[in-house]
Amino acid sequence: MCLCPDVLYQEYRDTSKQQEIEQRRQRDGLPTAGSGVTAAPALQLQLRNSMHSLSLWQNLEAVKDSGLLKTLEPKEIILQEVGHMLRIDKCIKMQHFLFENILKSSLLFKSILISDVCDIVQTHAVNHFQVFISYVINQAYQEKNYRRILQENALFRENMSMLENQPKVKGLSFTSFLILPFQRITRLKLLVQNILKKVEENSEREKTAISAHQELERIVKECNEGVRKMSRTEELISIEKTLEFKSKSVPVISHSRWLLKKGEVQQMSGPKSTRTMRSRKLYHPIYLFLFNNLLLITKRSSSGEKFQVLDSCSRSMLRTEDLEDQGQMLACAFVLKLLENQEDREVSYMLKTESISDKLRWIYALTPNRRTRFLSTSTSQPDSAQVQCIQSYSSQEPDELSVEMADVLHILECTDDGWMLGERLHDGERGWFPTRVVEKIMSAEVRAQNLKECQRIQQAQEGAQGARAASRGRRPAKSPQYTPTWTDL
Repeated sequence: MCLCPDVLYQEYRDTSKQQEIEQRRQRDGLPTAGSGVTAAPALQLQLRNSMHSLSLWQNLEAVKDSGLLKTLEPKEIILQEVGHMLRIDKCIKMQHFLFENILKSSLLFKSILISDVCDIVQTHAVNHFQVFISYVINQAYQEKNYRRILQENALFRENMSMLENQPKVKGLSFTSFLILPFQRITRLKLLVQNILKKVEENSEREKTAISAHQELERIVKECNEGVRKMSRTEELISIEKTLEFKSKSVPVISHSRWLLKKGEVQQMSGPKSTRTMRSRKLYHPIYLFLFNNLLLITKRSSSGEKFQVLDSCSRSMLRTEDLEDQGQMLACAFVLKLLENQEDREVSYMLKTESISDKLRWIYALTPNRRTRFLSTSTSQPDSAQVQCIQSYSSQEPDELSVEMADVLHILECTDDGWMLGERLHDGERGWFPTRVVEKIMSAEVRAQNLKECQRIQQAQEGAQGARAASRGRRPAKSPQYTPTWTDL
């Protein structure tokens, strides 16, 4: 009995990613899973419940017997691992024709080595992958209709339950199969990124990898933008239905607006120095809705279903002041200033959060461009703080970042209660994530290599626009900025 294709791919990818983490840990001089130290469950290398021998390329008997490992450079071995991953996709019958022309030569071992696949990826991305964009954009409606039918049709619900309990499905839900087409595109993008990191500079391989990556990046970007636009509009409509404006109404729904963060904080009142500060009577709960260009300060109704809007302000007119240096009582407090509120006057709110990380997350969301914190890590300095993800994490809030095993991130901020604000190297995405899912990268050599590989990927992402900027002999001006090092964190 064979595993579901998605599970096979996941297990192989986890094995490959784990090996990448172990190699980095060895270079950092840290204990590894094979050093007698018990690895965390997320780090254990296990290929479960499979009749397939799901080995890495370099562990295949045919490869070992050929003597190739003694003659190939480490980068070439990594490229072969990427090709091997693609063979697995074909071998487990994913009903995909993309790598048909490499099957005979590589899978059947008429040739153990694979020359290149990026030209094939690029051709199909240009000519056949446009359909993925429409499919993914409408996926939210697929799931919504599916769940509606489940609730309304008992016979359909019974049959779906029977199907999901089939051994071949391996416990996966029907909705997990709906996303498989788009997962294929994102996997291809990651595989091409790995090729781009390792191929020789200014080679034909590099040219085809850059071209393939640009096309895949375009498709992924259009898919994500389409999904975001639809989900953001629906979210705005849902929020507006809960708002009650006491005086001046503010139009919430706009194609150029989306929610960044929402949640309850405590408004503090009274003199800062009095003993009555400890009295809970001086804490009044308010609820903030922060959009990319607007802040709404509201009060939840007694029923909890509606929010009365107390104040509003353009996000560009917000300022924050951290009170961390004014005593333990104010450690989780900060001042929010509205330079021009809905009544065209300046007002200030002293706010208190449940934790220091909550406070920093609100400050970063409200005023992300403060010069004293949360600064860009675009400077290419190997001594800037980096971490590697050792356990996948899915974001729970709009300001959080989903990370995958082996992702490398710059650190912009970290808190004592277990949260980090990071910027992922390969795509520049920022967000908060738990400290427990990452490890520090101690080796300056490894950090420098990560930056070099990141720059190659960024060059591919910039595409034609970057080429035009380079031809003009100038780059966008950037202010001198400070990047945190490990001594600061």
